[in-house]
Amino acid sequence: MELRPEYSSEHYDAMQPVNLLHDEVRQRRETGYDVDALVHEANQTDPADRAAVLDLVDRMSLAARAPGWKYVEPDELEDIQESLGALPEASAIPAADLADKIHAAWLGRIAGCNVGKPLESGDYWTSDRIRDYLVLADAYPLRDYVPVLDPMPDGFQLTSCWPETTRGNVKGSARDDDIDYAILALHLLETHGSRLRTEDVGTAWIRLFPVGQVFTAERAAYVNLVDGFTVPEVARRRNPYREWIGAQIRGDVFGYVHAGDPWAAARLSYQDAALSHVGNGIYGEMWAAALVAAAFTASSPRELVERALAVVPPQSRLAEAIRDVLGLEASGNTWESALGAIQERYGHYSWVHTINNAAIVAAALLWSEGDYLTGVGRVVMSGWDTDSNGATVGSVLGILTGTRDLPDHLIAPLENRTRSALFGFDNSVISDLADRTVRLAVDGLD
Repeated sequence: MELRPEYSSEHYDAMQPVNLLHDEVRQRRETGYDVDALVHEANQTDPADRAAVLDLVDRMSLAARAPGWKYVEPDELEDIQESLGALPEASAIPAADLADKIHAAWLGRIAGCNVGKPLESGDYWTSDRIRDYLVLADAYPLRDYVPVLDPMPDGFQLTSCWPETTRGNVKGSARDDDIDYAILALHLLETHGSRLRTEDVGTAWIRLFPVGQVFTAERAAYVNLVDGFTVPEVARRRNPYREWIGAQIRGDVFGYVHAGDPWAAARLSYQDAALSHVGNGIYGEMWAAALVAAAFTASSPRELVERALAVVPPQSRLAEAIRDVLGLEASGNTWESALGAIQERYGHYSWVHTINNAAIVAAALLWSEGDYLTGVGRVVMSGWDTDSNGATVGSVLGILTGTRDLPDHLIAPLENRTRSALFGFDNSVISDLADRTVRLAVDGLD
C-alpha cells in the first residue's frame, strides 16, 4: 500500500509534516515494521492538516515489527561494543609522518568534497547520467574537477554551486556541510577533549549552526533541541532520517586525532553520532572514524576496510553490506561490475542513506589501487551522495598518499582556505586546521 502523492519526500525536510510522514513510512518499512494500517489512515487524512499528519508520524513508533527480521542493530555504545568480536588493535605511527598525513587528510577531504559537489543530487545525477555527461565533456574517467559544458546539453543540469566548484572556477573551497562538521569536530575536541558528551555536540550546534544549513537527520535533531527534548529523544523523535548519511560525514576528525587506533576513534565518534542518529546511522560514523584511523598504518585499502569493519555490529545491515563489497573484490570483479551489484542490492535506499553510500565508499577504496584520483573519481562517478563520498574517500586516500603526491590541479585551487557556515569559522585556513589537529593527535585529548 502506497501513500497518496501529496505526501512527498522531495525536500527531505524535517520541518514539513508531509515529508516526515512519507519518509517515516519508508524508514519503518526498511527496518522491518508493518505500517500498512497507518498508511491507509494517512490516505484518509488531509495532508494540509498539520496536527493530524504529525500525530500519524508519532504513532509510527507504535508499529510492530513483522516476523522474520534477522538483524541485530543496537543503539547504545555498551551494547554495540558487546556485539563486536575482537576489537581492532591500535598501531603506532611514527611522529615524523603524522603531521604530513593529517595535513594531507584535510586537503584530500576538502578537495574530494568539491569534486563531488556539482553532481550532488543522487536521484538526478545517476552513475549513468554522470558517465554520459563526462563522456560528452571528454572527461571520462573523472580525474579533475567536473568541467562545465557551454552550452549545457539538454538533459543535464549541474547543481547550483557549479560556479565555484567546477574546473577552472575553484578559488578557495566552497562552503559545504561535509567541511563544516569536520571544523566543528575539531572545535569540540579542542574544547572538551575525550570528555566530549553528546549533549556538548547539541549545545555547539545551536550556538554555531544556522538551522537552514543543516539537513535531514541533523535538521530533525536541531528542531528537537530547540523544542526542549533531550538525548536520546533528540535523535528519535520525528526523525525519519536517523539512519541516513549525516553522521557518517562527521567522523573523520575523530580518526585524525586517534591515528592508528580505530576503536578509540569509533568510540569517541559515537558521542557525536548519537545526537542525531540510531542504528546504522551511528555505525556509519563509527565506521568512517575507524576507516580514517586505520588508514594511518594500514598497508593496503583492503586492510583498512577490514579493520574498520571490526567496529560495526556484525549482524547489522551495514556490516552485511561492507562484507558484501569485500567479497565482490575478493572474487575478482571489476569496479564497474561491483558498482552494478551494489546498485542492484542497495539501490532501494535513499541516495543519502548510510548503507548504500558506505558500500560505494568501500568499493572506491578497494578499487582505487591506492591512487587518490582513481578513488575520488570512481566514488563520485558512482553517484548518490557524491560530495560526502568524495570527501570521505579523499580523506582516506590523502592519508595513504601524503601531501607530496596529492594532485596539484585539485589542491592548488583551494588556496589553503575554506568557506564555512559555522559562526566564527568562515574562511578557515586549511593548514591551520591541520596544525591544530596535529597538536591534539600528539598531545592527547585530556
